[in-house]
Parts: sequence; structure tokens; C-alpha cells
Amino acid sequence: MASASTLKKPPTHDLPTPEPDSPSLTRPRQPYRFSTLCATVDSPDADHKDQHGSSSVPIYQSATFKGVGNRYDYTRSGNPTRTHLEHHIAKISSATHAFAVSSGMAALDVITRLLKPGSEVIAGDDLYGGTNRLLTYLRTHMGVTVHHVDTTKAESVIPFLNPGKTAMVLLESPTNPLLKIVDIAAISAFVKEKCEDAIVVVDNTMMSPYLQRPLEHGADIVYDSATKYLSGHHDLMAGVITCNRDDLAKEMAFIINSVGNALTPFDSFLLLRGTKTLAIRMDRQRSTAMLVAQMLSKLGFVTHYPGLPNHPGKEIHDRISDGYGAVLSFETGDKELSERIVAATRLWGISVSFGCVNSLISMPCVMSHASIDPAVRAARGLPEDLIRLCVGIEDPADLLDDLRHALMEAGAITFAANDYVRIPNSISRAVEKLALGEARTAPPRETREWFVSAPGKVILFGEHAVVHGVTAVAAAVDLRCYGLTSPRHDNKISVHFVDINDYKHEWDIDELPWDAVVPVPRGEEHPESLDMRVIEAIKTRALPPEPQMPPKTHAAAVAFLYLYMMMTSGGHRPSFHFTCRSTLPIGAGLGSSASFSVCIATALLILHQRIELPSVPSPTREPAAPGDPGHVHLSHHGRRAIPPEIAEEANRWAFVAEKVLHGNPSGVDNSVAVFGGALAYVRPGFGKRSGMEQIQGFRSLRFLLVDSKVPRDTKALVAGVARLKLAEPEVVGRLLDAIQTISTEARRALADPELPRETLLSGLAALIDENHAHLVSLGVSHPALEAIRSITSSSPYRLSTKLTGAGGGGCAVTLVPDDFAEDALHSLISTLEAQGYRPYVTAVGGSGLGILSPYDPIAVDPEDDGSPPLSPPMTPQPNRVEEPLRPSIRRRFESLDISELSAWASGRGKWLYV
Repeated sequence: MASASTLKKPPTHDLPTPEPDSPSLTRPRQPYRFSTLCATVDSPDADHKDQHGSSSVPIYQSATFKGVGNRYDYTRSGNPTRTHLEHHIAKISSATHAFAVSSGMAALDVITRLLKPGSEVIAGDDLYGGTNRLLTYLRTHMGVTVHHVDTTKAESVIPFLNPGKTAMVLLESPTNPLLKIVDIAAISAFVKEKCEDAIVVVDNTMMSPYLQRPLEHGADIVYDSATKYLSGHHDLMAGVITCNRDDLAKEMAFIINSVGNALTPFDSFLLLRGTKTLAIRMDRQRSTAMLVAQMLSKLGFVTHYPGLPNHPGKEIHDRISDGYGAVLSFETGDKELSERIVAATRLWGISVSFGCVNSLISMPCVMSHASIDPAVRAARGLPEDLIRLCVGIEDPADLLDDLRHALMEAGAITFAANDYVRIPNSISRAVEKLALGEARTAPPRETREWFVSAPGKVILFGEHAVVHGVTAVAAAVDLRCYGLTSPRHDNKISVHFVDINDYKHEWDIDELPWDAVVPVPRGEEHPESLDMRVIEAIKTRALPPEPQMPPKTHAAAVAFLYLYMMMTSGGHRPSFHFTCRSTLPIGAGLGSSASFSVCIATALLILHQRIELPSVPSPTREPAAPGDPGHVHLSHHGRRAIPPEIAEEANRWAFVAEKVLHGNPSGVDNSVAVFGGALAYVRPGFGKRSGMEQIQGFRSLRFLLVDSKVPRDTKALVAGVARLKLAEPEVVGRLLDAIQTISTEARRALADPELPRETLLSGLAALIDENHAHLVSLGVSHPALEAIRSITSSSPYRLSTKLTGAGGGGCAVTLVPDDFAEDALHSLISTLEAQGYRPYVTAVGGSGLGILSPYDPIAVDPEDDGSPPLSPPMTPQPNRVEEPLRPSIRRRFESLDISELSAWASGRGKWLYV
């Protein structure tokens, strides 16, 4: 074993430590961030360093101190614990001086004692109630003039700046409780320019030094109610004052010592402890406040919070502050409703004040601001129904859930369409009617029929591959669905789906399941999800069980009733009969359900008065006088007569109907049915740009659509491709890439206005053959489709054909060149019909949604019935005198042969198209 002397022997060679390969650069320390400043409490000077090295500032719980001529003698004048606190407050507030007093109002009292009789004060018009109370006292008893102005407009203070008299400008930002924003920097500059002796005072309680430091923006004095965020626990009363001017600090120190309202040692200790967690508390509180504000705003409540993008003072607040705080307020439009909401909360405690770790709810007009005269509150725009929320540190999900439950229990919102929606109250609805200029009486009685139509669609390229992220190219066909509404005034609605098993049904409007419905207010969009409560109520209470109804009729009736009930608002429930016809084969993959959805959506939007067609353009006229150029009207034959906003609204509601019919549609079919033409679509979720894009410059093409009359199972076919992809990913991947290339080539060709027509047609024919070959490789063709393709490609026709849609049956599409002989086309049609198929000659890329012009009478042919448009059975009203009903085309519309329908519909008058 080695001896001790051996262990202590120095090494033989004392080698230097090698230098690092990359020597570190000497860098100065960065300034501490705010949360670090909060958590670290420094000694004001060497004399205050604790002799025992305590990690927490001791409480000097003593009224007096021994000795003569020492720094401390009497706690009213000074105390070591309070000195530590004031030094710490000054540090985090970017201030030279800080004072701690017994409350926020005590702080304002100290500041206003700087005023003299005859002084003038400019203050905001949306102030804390206690501030108003003190200013009123000063005006009444101390001879101080107070001007309340709208300080959210910085220039509003200028007329009241009176050199030699204006002594103080008192600001809050954000204001309490309306969260108005004041440009502290701009107002401070105005004051210094015009009244250099006036002091700018800012109540910074709503923000705390963490989020806003007004001294950095020109303020002279800043005060906070430290009872709020600085303390954070509502277990003490305190106020703090900060400033940079020595003269003001000397005066306020004298006042505090004279009055004796300095903060006690124990409260100083508690406040010092609270400030250490200021940043971490407020981070949680303000992030939750943003979620609460966003929820309330989304529900349609007028919400006051500077973090919302529509807040009028957001730009100013972002410039002078570092965050949005944790106080917000909102209006319900009904004081009694607000009272019910406040009473229904559980986590949100009903209390005045704010800034603590627990969330609070209050109604300022009956609590914190009750001391302000109601007339003054009204003049300053302080709503009696206003609810103020002060967000704590609880879990955000729990706070949001508690608030939602309170809103529901109070009757402010309900759960519908898998989302929370606001229930309009009678007061806000009355205001809305006045604002919109709505009539106070029921809408005028509808006497005319409305005739609408929408095209089907064909997928030209990209079937099946679209499910896997490949671009699909779809276009409108001129086979259309038609919808006719005929007025009836017996409080009933009825439908007749002529081409779906000649289905008819009638409902008494009052007996529909309205208790399950929260309608979508006018001007608002349907939520993303369907309201399954309404769907279920319709299925169980308004319709027979699905097995007892003809195929396809149940879903169509559910979609019709769902849109009818969800659009109903304002108590107006139109009574009418809806007849639907279609030249499209039903269920053949040509978008028949989407065109039906567009027709019912458009008809219901018109009858519910949710859209209004544009007025008739001014006709051509000759000049009437010298200098009058006259006017020339350019006729577009109805094209682009329906404005984009109406088309988009119809498309949104048609997509809702498609969801009812299919669950999770892509939106392609209804978009083509509304906008017509052609579009490219990429399904989201594949790491590329997704969505729909109109193909501009698309030129109409002639196609032969052939219905194989073979039923198809879309879900099974899609699943089959998915299984193949899983089993042979490389093979399917190459096929999908090839189809993407075809779609890209086709899209470019269709959008190129300079491409020669002959080149376009020959190129599309080759791409059709190529696309079909890949679809065969994916296993989605069918012998019937291959037979159709064999006939069309044989001599003398030699046309290109492919399946469309899901395949496995359904339809095939054949491109017909412009120069293809008519007799050859008739021969081909006859051959296909002889094989049991149903061919349709159609144009692709035509008009979308159409509405028969309401400005002219509907043309009634001699063959038309011409009787009033009443749908039997009709409840008689023998003693009622009404405006005579116009002649109806309903019976003729219902009885026409499909082959005659398109031409007959075109002859009813002028059609308006998107």
C-alpha cells in the first residue's frame, strides 16, 4: 500500500493544458429576460444584504427601529421589507423609483394629491369604476376640472390641452371593461408638445409590467393595483407607483409618509413573493384568454379582446405592448340572459376584481362599475348586458367546458351539427331586423313558380387514382336535373321525385321535428359537420323507415327536409310543392345526386329569401338630349347572369346536401354542377397542393355517354384498388404516376386557347385510350364496359372510349370529333341500343347552375295544364280572398317524356346561368 507521502508527490512532468481547436470567443452577458428578473430579487444595496444569507427576504414585522439617525426609525416612513419590494418593482418596470401603498386606489389617491384647486384633468371615458368615483369627488370637493374624452382617438385630447391649467392626463390601456386601446405614446407626445408641465399618468393594472411598460412610451407616472396580477392570489391589498422623475418621486414619497398609506411589512413580503411568478402565471392566463375570446367570437357574441384580429385597436396595442392580457368581455344582447350565464358557471367565480390564479366572471354594470350613474354608463357606451371574464390558471379545457355549459344552461347556445351554435335572442333579432331594414310583417305571399336546373358531370381523366392523390379532371355535361317549386298556401310542403320511382310525399310544416333544429342564421354558413340530431329526427319522425320506401327516395327526402329546416330562420316557413326531373341516368356515375343537391339548395335559398337575384340590366336606349350618350345593353344570353356570391352560396348548401346523401363527398360533383365548365381536383392529404381549380378557356366537347345499366358498388371498387396497392405497391404506383401524367397533359391541352382544335381532339382521343388501359390494369372495368368500348372502336366508327366514375358498370364516355358524320352517329346509337345499352349524346363543358328568369312570366304552352300550381291534397280555405295564382307548368313538367324535357325547359323563357 502506498504511503501518504507517495500520494502527495507531484507529477514528474507538469504539462500545460492543450488549447481547444476552436477557441471560444469572449461574449458579454445578455440582459436577463423578464421572467428571470421576476424570479431573482436583488438587494437594493450592501446595507440590505441579509447577514444570515436567507434565500427569501425577511419580514421586518416591526413598527419602530432603535437608534438615532439610522436609515429606518418608523415603518410608516420606511421598512427594509418594503424597500426590497420597491427596488424589485422598479427593476421589472423599467423605472428609477417605485412606491408600494395599501391599494390601487391608494396609489391613485397619492398621485392625484399632486393636483391643486383649479387644475384640469383629462381622463378617458371608459375607466375603472373606482377611478370615476375618485375623480367625481375631486371635481365636486377639490375644485378640479375633469374632462372625459374618448382617448382611443389620440387627437381627441388636443382640444382640452390648456397650457398652464392642464395638470394631468389620466389613461388606461386596455380600458376596463371594454378593452379599448389607447395610444399612450401618441398622447404623451401631444401632451409634452402643448402642455410641458402636465404629467401623463397610466393605470397599467390590466397589463402589469410584464406585458406593458408605459414609462418606455412617454408616461410620467404609472400605477398598478398590485392586488391583481403582481400579487396574483387575491390574498392581499396593494398598489404600486413607478416613475423616472426625481421631483415627482420626492413629492409622492412625502405624501405617502404624511398620509401613512404605505404597504405593511407582511403584505410587502406577500407581494414580493407573488411577483416572482408573474410571468409564468400570465403566460398561462393570456393563452387561455385567447382561446376563450376565439370561442365567444366564433359563436357570434360581440367580444372585446385586443388579441382578436378584428379588434379596432390591435395595431396600436401590438406596437406598445408585449401581449394581450387575460381580461376580456362580451355582450349577449340581453341583460337577463347575461345574469343567467353568470349564475350558471361553476369554475368561473362570481366576483369583482381580476388577476388572480382563479378565473372570475362578473357583470360590470351591477358590480365593479355600479357606482357610475346608469345614464353616464349609457352615454359612454357601456352595455348593461356586458359580461367580463378574468382568466385564471386552470386547465383551459375545463374553463372552456364550464363556460359552454353555462351558456347552454342559460339558453344562449345549443349543440347542433356537432358544434356549439348561438341561439339568437329576441332583442338581438329585433335589432338585426332594424339594421337590415327587414319588414315587420310576414314575407309577401309567393305566387310564382321557380324553375332551376343544374348539369351532371363526367370524370374525363383520373378516376380511382384521385383517391390516391392524382389529379382528376371533371367537366359538366348538358344532361341536367330540373327542379320546379309551385306555391301552396296550406302550411304544407310536398315533393314529387318523378324519375325516382315516381315518389310523392307531403308534410304538415308544423309537425316537422323543429324541436331538434337550430337553424343557420341568414348570412352565416352551415357548420362543417351535419347536425346528426336533426338527421335522426327526420328519419324517425318525418319519414317511414328506409326499407319501406322505394330505393334512393329515402336519402333524397332526408336531404330535402334537412336543407329546408336548417335554412328556416326568422319564423318564415315557406309552403310549396317541389317537383324534380332528370335527363341524367340515376346512379350511373354522372353526378345525378350532385345536380339534385344543387337544385334543391338553390330552390330553397330562393324561397327562404337567403339569396336575391340581380335586377334587370338597363335596356338599350337612344340619347334623350344633347350630352346624353344613351346606353347600349350587351346581351350575354343569360351567361354569367348569376353573380359569384349566389353561386358560392348555392354550392355551399349543395355540398351540405351531398354530405347527407353520401357522408364524405369530395365536393367535385356539386362544384361542377354549380359552376359548369371543367375543373381539376386534387384530394388533400398527399403533400401537394390540393383543392379545386377551374380550367379557364375550356372549349365545349361532344361526347357519347353510354349507360351500361350494370349496377356498381363504388365502395367495393375503391377498396379493391386499395388492396391491390397494398399487395403490389410498385406496380400500382407506376400506374398512378402514369394517370397523373395523363391528367396533367389533358389539363394543359384543355386550357390552351391557341392549341388547334384538330390537335386537341386527336390528343384527347389518345389520352382516353391510354387512361382506360391503366384503369383496366387497376381491375375496375367490367365486361359490359369493354363490350361498349369494342363497339365504339370498331370500323366504321373508330372512336376512343373509356369508363368514367367508379367503373365496374355505370357509364362509358366516347369522344365524338367535330367532323363525325351524323348518320354514323345514329348508326352507332342504334347498335348500342340493340345491345341493351342506353346512349346519350351530350356536350361537355357547358353551363352550370341555371335559374329561369323571374322578370318575365313563365311561358305556358297550349299543351300545358295552365291550372294554378296547387299540389293535391290541398286544404280548402273557402272564405279567404287571395291574390290570384299564376298559371302553372307543373303538370306538364311532371308528365313530359325525358327525351322532350330539355327542349321544353329551354322554351319556358330566358335562363340565367352562372
